[in-house]
Amino acid sequence: MTDTGDLPIVIQGGMGVGVSNWRLARAVSMRGQLGVVSGTALDTILVRRLQDGDRDGHVRRAMQAFPIDGVADTVRAQYFIEGGRAPDAPYALVPMYRRSVSVARQQLTMLANFVEVFLAKEGHHGLVGTNLLTKLQLPNLASLYGAMLAGVDYVLMGAGIPREIPSALDALAAHHPARLTFEVDGARGETQTLEFDPVAHGGDVNVPLKRPKFLAIVASDTLAINLARKSSGYVDGFVVEGPTAGGHNAPPRGALTLTERGEPLYGERDVVDIEKVRSLGRPFWLAGGTGSPTHVAEALAAGAAGVQVGTLFAYCDESGFDDDLKREVLTSAKRGELRIMTDPLASPTGYPFKVVTWGEHVDQSVERERVCDLGYLRSAYQREDGRVGYRCAAEPVADYVQKGGNVEDTVGRRCVCNGLVATVGMPQIRESRGAEPALVTSGDDLANIGSFLGDRISYSAGDVIDYLLPDHFKSNRSAFMTLDHAVTNV
Repeated sequence: MTDTGDLPIVIQGGMGVGVSNWRLARAVSMRGQLGVVSGTALDTILVRRLQDGDRDGHVRRAMQAFPIDGVADTVRAQYFIEGGRAPDAPYALVPMYRRSVSVARQQLTMLANFVEVFLAKEGHHGLVGTNLLTKLQLPNLASLYGAMLAGVDYVLMGAGIPREIPSALDALAAHHPARLTFEVDGARGETQTLEFDPVAHGGDVNVPLKRPKFLAIVASDTLAINLARKSSGYVDGFVVEGPTAGGHNAPPRGALTLTERGEPLYGERDVVDIEKVRSLGRPFWLAGGTGSPTHVAEALAAGAAGVQVGTLFAYCDESGFDDDLKREVLTSAKRGELRIMTDPLASPTGYPFKVVTWGEHVDQSVERERVCDLGYLRSAYQREDGRVGYRCAAEPVADYVQKGGNVEDTVGRRCVCNGLVATVGMPQIRESRGAEPALVTSGDDLANIGSFLGDRISYSAGDVIDYLLPDHFKSNRSAFMTLDHAVTNV
């Protein structure tokens, strides 16, 4: 039986894009639990913070600690705007990822992940993790290395089968080249790979990095067993996530059947056998609908190390969620005016995706002009000439079809990339339509958040932990948190 006594009871969900920011992860970590930053699209988040003037200076301060000479100065010179851009000015974009990108493009990704983890870990001795999506293949190796340069303690990955990540972490910790299989639709011939070589970036490769613990996010006991037995290296534990969680959900097993509301129907085959996960002898946390002290107690009684909680943390003061949207959503939740839809079509990945609407709010992301200029969810495909191309079912329909995609696959798709960046207050400005509309996602727990709120309309990450963990559940690790008072205005 696994000893879970020295592990965090609460893992704060790694909600992208920018919702699980460094401030939130730091606040949770300082309370003795596992704070997690989202690594998704952090390069875009970084350059938009710089273009908005980095008014408190934290981003530029963290950039100067990046251990590869010249990178921070180059990025600052290219993107920083003193005083911030004009409100109606569009953001400058970073080049979209491809299999082969420049050293400078990789270094921007490394720098962004370094900055987020550095700031989350600054001034205390708590644990910090980073969350990445397996489905977003192209930036993942550079993202992992950047986070490891900042001393990240945990890596959490789902949205796919992260079988090759453990060996990649082993290699990167030794500054050795790391490789992942490159999934290409319609690929012919030899298997293609994505490669990242730390030596190419000129840092100090003589001192090994800490290898972070790896937690795989799974939606079935079968996948947990498969990863435990067949991964390329050691999987340190699991987050077992149910379909009530926010963001992307695993599709139901078997043929897709929709409910009367048009949502995927989950059945007995989708229920995880906790005993089988427990028998693997590795710590695991339960996620999806676990945001209450009752659920924490039930998880511990079932042999779990604890729970992962997203929704409650998503709307706390420290999260990156736009403040006005945060208040609108919480006010509507208290009034019972929310609707949470598990939309089988919204995400171009093909995974079901939770979409929140509220009150008289109209979800404009449905009707937005189709523009694909961030490209994180693009899929690689093999063209007729044998070269690799990139397409997204949410891009302009004619473009997608011209690239060999089926027009049926474009129906109902939304630009998750631009929509989620808008949700954290950094919408792109379009000449034709103005600001990009936000796309809000949350777990099913959001509908019941009123009972937690009571008379409040705002709360802190500490309030969430105090609610989830009565005194006799609190981790002993909190006794070892020592705030470095030299860090100010954080």
